[in-house]
Amino acid sequence: MGEEIHEVNKDIVIPLPAEFDMKANLGYLQRSNNECMYEVDNDIIRRVIAIGETQTLVQIEGIDNKLLKVHFLGGTQPSTPWQRAEVVHYIREWFDLDNDLTPFYEMGKADPLLKMPVKEFYGLRVIGIPDLFEALCWGVLGQQINLGFAYTLKKQFVEKFGDSIEWNGKKYWIFPSYEKIAQLTPNDLADIKMTAKKSEYIIGIAQLMASGELSKQKLMEVCNFKEVEKSLIKIRGIGPWTANYVLMRCLRFPTAFPIDDVGLINAIKTLLNMDRKPTKEEIHTLSIPWANWESYATFYLWRVLY
Repeated sequence: MGEEIHEVNKDIVIPLPAEFDMKANLGYLQRSNNECMYEVDNDIIRRVIAIGETQTLVQIEGIDNKLLKVHFLGGTQPSTPWQRAEVVHYIREWFDLDNDLTPFYEMGKADPLLKMPVKEFYGLRVIGIPDLFEALCWGVLGQQINLGFAYTLKKQFVEKFGDSIEWNGKKYWIFPSYEKIAQLTPNDLADIKMTAKKSEYIIGIAQLMASGELSKQKLMEVCNFKEVEKSLIKIRGIGPWTANYVLMRCLRFPTAFPIDDVGLINAIKTLLNMDRKPTKEEIHTLSIPWANWESYATFYLWRVLY
């Protein structure tokens, strides 16, 4: 499949792997009406992809599960080949297109817990959050609250501190930069309905990134899963759940496993028709066959309920 990019009238066409189903991925992307980072309209996705200082508004359309056609809106076409390549890189990473899912499906079909989800959501990729600051913020915002409220908080945060591109009478938002958030105080975030502690955590993370102490590149260079997990947990406000969420959705470690996740626990309880929640030990035992695919197993189990 490779990195081949075709240019047709300045559109970009990205070839898709065999195990990709546009409908399954759109189903996930449309799970909340309150999502503010992109919109899905008639099976077409629109979002801003920022490449450094350049902000591009893209329209992404699946063609027969074989190709993604990327069209630039509102005169935001990147002017250089490297910027176009970065847009492709972002989309490939967002949809995890470089991951061969064949072994996951072979394992999943034979697994008592996964056989239903892998059949029902075949072709779904672990939709990523390529930007580290956004992934960490989303992890912090989602702590100890339901998913619907987490989306509300994200929307308030993005619309207060993010930039936007206007097209066709609509605003398309860009996640606030860590440089901007690093200069704020918790008081600046007071009218967003999150706890004061979460405001402190998000500002602290932004300051670590602004100082250069924390970056996606630095974390990726470590390579060792346990070491990266440890370095994330050292950050104030990041516990094992948030660390594994970021390891899964942003840093793309296949073994990332938020074992204490409420959604995961409830999905297992539902699929096994249990009258109580499974224990951590029971989840450990159930997950033995998922080795090296824990993040995909978790994502598919989430889809059963969310």
